[in-house]
Amino acid sequence: MAQVLVRQLDEKVVDRLKKRAQEHGRSLESEVRTILEEAVLDYEGAWERIEQFHKRLKKYRRTFSDSAELIREDRNR
Repeated sequence: MAQVLVRQLDEKVVDRLKKRAQEHGRSLESEVRTILEEAVLDYEGAWERIEQFHKRLKKYRRTFSDSAELIREDRNR
């Protein structure tokens, strides 16, 4: 496992992280790890879910208009 060291972190931020960790019943390290894991998106997984959603729409022959065109029309009003 890799390690990350964050220098010059404001004490107020550390205090808020400690409070948040306590509220979630975790250690400070565990809370920071959870925050970082949630902050980094799984792009491949997201695209797979989008593709699955598109397949379901096609299965039921659902179609939707191009939202970009609708936005252009609205702007031109």
